[in-house]
Amino acid sequence: MTQTSPSPACPPAGSAAAPDAARVAEAGRARIAACLIFAVHGAIGGGFASRLPWLREHLDLSAGQLGFALAAPAVGASLAMPLAASLVHRHSGRTALRWLIVVWCAVPLLAVFAPGLPWLCAALLVFGVGAGMSDVAMNTQGLVVEQRVGRSTLPLLHGMWSAGALVGAGLGAAAAFAGLDARIHLAALAVLFAAAGWQAGRNLLDARPAADAKAPPRFVLPSRAVLAIGAVGFCAVFAEGAGANWSAVHLEQVAHASPGVAALAFTGFTATMTLARLLSGPVVDRFGVIRTVRAGAVLATIGATVVAATHSALPAALGFALLGVGVSAVLPLTFAAAGRTGEDPSRSIAGVATVTYTSGLIAPAIVGTIADHTSLGTSFALVAVLTATLIPTARLLGGPSEAPKAPGRAGRWALRR
Repeated sequence: MTQTSPSPACPPAGSAAAPDAARVAEAGRARIAACLIFAVHGAIGGGFASRLPWLREHLDLSAGQLGFALAAPAVGASLAMPLAASLVHRHSGRTALRWLIVVWCAVPLLAVFAPGLPWLCAALLVFGVGAGMSDVAMNTQGLVVEQRVGRSTLPLLHGMWSAGALVGAGLGAAAAFAGLDARIHLAALAVLFAAAGWQAGRNLLDARPAADAKAPPRFVLPSRAVLAIGAVGFCAVFAEGAGANWSAVHLEQVAHASPGVAALAFTGFTATMTLARLLSGPVVDRFGVIRTVRAGAVLATIGATVVAATHSALPAALGFALLGVGVSAVLPLTFAAAGRTGEDPSRSIAGVATVTYTSGLIAPAIVGTIADHTSLGTSFALVAVLTATLIPTARLLGGPSEAPKAPGRAGRWALRR
């Protein structure tokens, strides 16, 4: 008598349903954990940024000296980002990120305990190393989670980073108003958020490169495909940096807004961009990467054009809001596209991160230099040109298939139990 196998349509209880349910539950926990990790990273960055006035006064630094010291993080991040790919390859993505997030929570303490400018520059160099390496590891983990859940996730994660930065900055402002020493404030922040990040990291996906994947070299130039994707991110981050750093100045000097209204410009710009990132995942899933980026580019170009042309506070504020919403999803989608390029996702992400980090560094200076020789309106006309280039170049972020891979798969990464 021949024994027939069960019908695929009616599997025996516990044979397939249980493993599928377990994978779905694991992916859901990993998504929440990644959200918390991004929020912790943002909160530490926002908390440290909010205490820079204390640091300047404590060390009796001039504006020029502080500006010189604040260039060190960019140098450290640029040097460290390529190393992060090797670290993630050697250790599991979960282990590497758990340790890196703890280190990231602690490094601001080096800066606030620095006894002078040379020590501060060295501390901020280490700060940049921590920022760059953890940034690459976080986005690599975000890509793995996105592929596992089968939905666009990186925009949500970047939105959680922005939300965390707002929370960290708010706590820092409260500490400053209370007259709390920044060393005490940041030490408490480090302990609290390091514990939260370490605990959340238990539920991250333990992803490693495929068994036959070669270890990436410590330093290597990005491929042309990665550079092309990075160029798209460069334009978006340039616009983001211009809006974040010059919105308040534009409202006060060009639109003649009151200092209080101008001071709210940065918060409004960041808040609208954060909200758009948090909500953009379903939009990407519904309309696809290319159409989402192109629609955002149109909004950003309109916003930058309004800012460049107007001399009134309300239109300028609306223009900055459109600019923030328009470019909000481009950076996370750039990282997602990089992770689908090449043999090693973390290596491609590191290459794109280096390009976009450079853009964020130079954007405020270029906008200021153009404004000194012409006007802020001319500077934001340049921003409008850069955001307009996102319309034709959005196709570089789509890849052969715009949708994340089916749940349960992780591209070139193997998931360990």
